[in-house]
Formats: sequence, structure tokens, C-alpha cells
Amino acid sequence: VQLQASGGGLVQPGGSLRLSCAVSGSFFSINDMGWYRQAPGKQRDVVAAITRGGTTTYAGSVKGRFTISRDNAKNTVYLQMNSLKPEDTAVYYCNAQVQRTWAETRRNYWGQGTLVTVSS
Repeated sequence: VQLQASGGGLVQPGGSLRLSCAVSGSFFSINDMGWYRQAPGKQRDVVAAITRGGTTTYAGSVKGRFTISRDNAKNTVYLQMNSLKPEDTAVYYCNAQVQRTWAETRRNYWGQGTLVTVSS
């Protein structure tokens, strides 16, 4: 199972970016998916999460600006980031709880991280 994240880059304050993360490989099901971020010198924190059924949760600092969504047919999770602020600068990691076979329990998998820099 592999997670491939993309969409990071440099954007000015107030701008927008859309992150994508596709899950590939052999698996039985994908359950919760989410995005985390880690700024320099800080711990990795959750940004947003979404269940297989589409229920979403957000960190308070991004609520109203970021939107998480998923396409179960494409095994992909997205993070639409609007009204970006310099404090949103971080490496963003996608996460998925994947069940590889019907007999196994869920395991956490991580993408490689994509850098988002918000600066003028």
C-alpha cells in the first residue's frame, strides 16, 4: 500500500492550493483518511479528517478555510485550502487507515509529505 501526495507549492497569503493523495496497491478497504501538517520545530498535528461515509472534522485553525473531500472510486483524498496564511506553512502529510485483507485489522499509512509555503 502506498500513498502519493501532490499539490504543494508556494502561494501568496490569501491564495489557494489543492492537495491530492492517492492510495495505490492491494487492499480490501480504506476507512478514515486525513491530512496532517508539521511546521519546522513543531509536532505533526491533524488538519482535517474524513470517514468513508463523508463525515468531516477540522482543526479549529483551518475551519471555514479548508475543505477535505474524498473520491472512494479513485481511492483519493483532497484538501482544498483557501485564504491561506503564513502560519499554514508546513509539510502536509496524508494519512489513511487501510485494511489490506478482510482478515487483517486496519493499519495507518502515510504519504511522503508535500511542502506548502505561504509567503509574499
